[in-house]
Amino acid sequence: MMISTRVVYGLLLCGLLHVLSAEPKSHISVVLVGATGDLAKKYLWQGLFQSYSKQVGGTHSLSFYGGTRLSSSEASPVMYEILKGLSCLPNVPSVKCALLKDQFLKLTQYHQLDTHQDYSALNKKIEEVLDQEGLREEGRLFYLSVPAFAYADIATKINATCRPREESWLRVVLEKPFGHDLHSAQQLAEELRKVLREEEMYRIDHYLGKQAIAHILPFRHDNQHSLNPIWNQHHIERVEIVMKETVDSKGRTSFYEQYGVICDVIQNHLTEILTFVAMETPANISDSEEIHRNKMKVYASLERLGKRSAVIGQYQAYNSEVRQELQKAAEYTSTIPTFAGVAMFLDSPQWDNVPFILTAGKALDERVGYTRILFKTKAFCLQNESTRKAEFSQCRQRQIIFYVGHGDLNFPAILVSKNLFKPVMDTSSWKQVTEFPDVQMFGLPLSDYYIYTPVMQKDAYAVLIPQIFQAKRDCFVNTEDLLASWKVWTPLLKEFSNVSPRIYPGGARNGDMLDFKVEGKTVSFTRSDPMAIISESPSHQTVSEYKAIASTFRGNTLVSAVTEDLIAKLASYLQQTAQDAVREHGNFHLAVSGGSSPKDLFRRLAAHHYTFPWKRTHFWMVDERCVPLDDPKSNFRSLHDNLLKDLKVPYVNIHPMPVHMNQRLCVEDDRGAGLYANEIEMLVNGTSFDFVLLGVGADGHTASLFPNSQALTLERNLVLFTESPVKPHQRMTLSLRAINKAKHVAVLITGRSKHPIVGTLSKEGEKSEKWPITMVQPSGGELVWFINHDALFG
Repeated sequence: MMISTRVVYGLLLCGLLHVLSAEPKSHISVVLVGATGDLAKKYLWQGLFQSYSKQVGGTHSLSFYGGTRLSSSEASPVMYEILKGLSCLPNVPSVKCALLKDQFLKLTQYHQLDTHQDYSALNKKIEEVLDQEGLREEGRLFYLSVPAFAYADIATKINATCRPREESWLRVVLEKPFGHDLHSAQQLAEELRKVLREEEMYRIDHYLGKQAIAHILPFRHDNQHSLNPIWNQHHIERVEIVMKETVDSKGRTSFYEQYGVICDVIQNHLTEILTFVAMETPANISDSEEIHRNKMKVYASLERLGKRSAVIGQYQAYNSEVRQELQKAAEYTSTIPTFAGVAMFLDSPQWDNVPFILTAGKALDERVGYTRILFKTKAFCLQNESTRKAEFSQCRQRQIIFYVGHGDLNFPAILVSKNLFKPVMDTSSWKQVTEFPDVQMFGLPLSDYYIYTPVMQKDAYAVLIPQIFQAKRDCFVNTEDLLASWKVWTPLLKEFSNVSPRIYPGGARNGDMLDFKVEGKTVSFTRSDPMAIISESPSHQTVSEYKAIASTFRGNTLVSAVTEDLIAKLASYLQQTAQDAVREHGNFHLAVSGGSSPKDLFRRLAAHHYTFPWKRTHFWMVDERCVPLDDPKSNFRSLHDNLLKDLKVPYVNIHPMPVHMNQRLCVEDDRGAGLYANEIEMLVNGTSFDFVLLGVGADGHTASLFPNSQALTLERNLVLFTESPVKPHQRMTLSLRAINKAKHVAVLITGRSKHPIVGTLSKEGEKSEKWPITMVQPSGGELVWFINHDALFG
């Protein structure tokens, strides 16, 4: 017998109304603070509505309160316009959807939330609803969709006036950012800890609600039999965690100037994903505590990040957007990165030397996000791949991809190479894709993969908000987790704080400009001359404003380039000199100065110059501060940390200056300077170093030879005690006599702060005691100036 559609809908409505009118066992009050903001409009109300739709007929009832600092007359109409635009999941019949929306609107009301009195009034309203309906309070959920600086103030008001009844829970949801470095995160955590317990805070990272990302741990758990033998350094070549965006920062430069791409998405979204991939597989993936413990083990094993760990970039129009939106002066230049590529390594037997490559940026060529585990190819195959069907061949790439969406494959998916294994998947949530779009994934046709996509695609907030009701904390960031992450990232942020990022034009025009490589544990751009002809705006108005680079400086050879290229040229020049010296007399004697300039050179040598004759190289110091050699201010400590520790150099070839003798520092009676001079005379052929590397201070000093110093007139000594005008005052240094006997002298000058002294030196005549660097004139050797563009042009 046929039943009319009208009768079916009538039965449906009656059933749903019965469910809605059934007396619930308990009640939850949900408060959205920031109810009319952009995030609330796009995602939060929708997520709350979908959570409500699933809870209908469940063990508890719900009521909703939206609040802002504005009065009801100002904000209430805006909020209700947002609510009218809510939508149901595609599998919900339209009549049922209309009824659900109507009920949700009736359960939702606006309250001004600004003062303590406002929060007290909200508490009174919640209590009235509970008493009038005879409900038992299960808990209260406060979702703070407000700037982070307001968290502590709002949490204090909630704690003072709006806590739920005894035996009921309180959950406060916090949106990122959670600080911009370790100190700010600690400060915010301490403020919140005063008024909220740890279990009451839910720091939400919406990216962890992306369906493919949220399934990383369940996938690993369900496929342990296949994965455990290969989830290690012996089988995995690298892990790529990528989030590319085509949008720029326009309209958000105030936020971006404070945070930048690393704090915005890498320190949180991408690092959290890294922990999901790298952690031990939880025995129970429903146990949030076990997951947290395993994450903390990953953080503890992450190796320290430094400048060599990353490359950074900034899209070309960023500075003009900052000047316009933040009303900065025309000469203002920001060094905030809008792109970063970082290689992270774990000090762990399971992951030894496997790079986790985290990449994110704005104004890139496509919008896409994925986590890709690329396995090593160990097989050697004789048959030509093109002549046979080879989808299961071990010579083809083997990978697992957790694909967030967008890009060529415009839906969330999990892809597993067919030459790995067929995965076990929860068929109630994931379905296999059998009809493939005509695209390739990392150079391979989609037919090479087992591909699964969600049965029902959901927004990240629709995935995460129900977990708050269920007290599932594994996709939320607790305080210990947060601070551990900031401990990893803060040192890198400090090292890059004044580094100029590579400028890129944006979009498809980037080409290969941002491509980078990982060699050993060093990250570098593959293109050495990225932006030879590009300017942000037509700032050069006349021909006379263009500057030409001369080929000489003070009568000697000049090499000038952007810093990265300059260091590469100096490193190559140094290696060629070393090889020539070893061929000529078997050893290479290198004397290096201290300061910050040589560090990049040391790192470049360690990372790229494997054929350098290290075992035949003797390391000497040009100068040294009178501090213990393990002191951070020690020049030798800098040489060791940035170069020597990565090399296999005979111990007898390393010659630190003897500034610390008999448990004393630079005491004349210890005759340390004389001992070093004797060592030079005994080992260095004719006391002529093969290569001396110098820098220049802003006051024109070089080595530890300062203007008007008596040391400048001591011609007989090779090594001297001298004094610096800045702490630590006492120094030991090579004399001008020792420096000027060298066969090759290179003077390395980098940074805008050195532009004034470079300009002065370029106009000076011959040597002058006013500027000690001008007295460096090798008697029978070669002097070459290496000056970067910032120092040369300002």
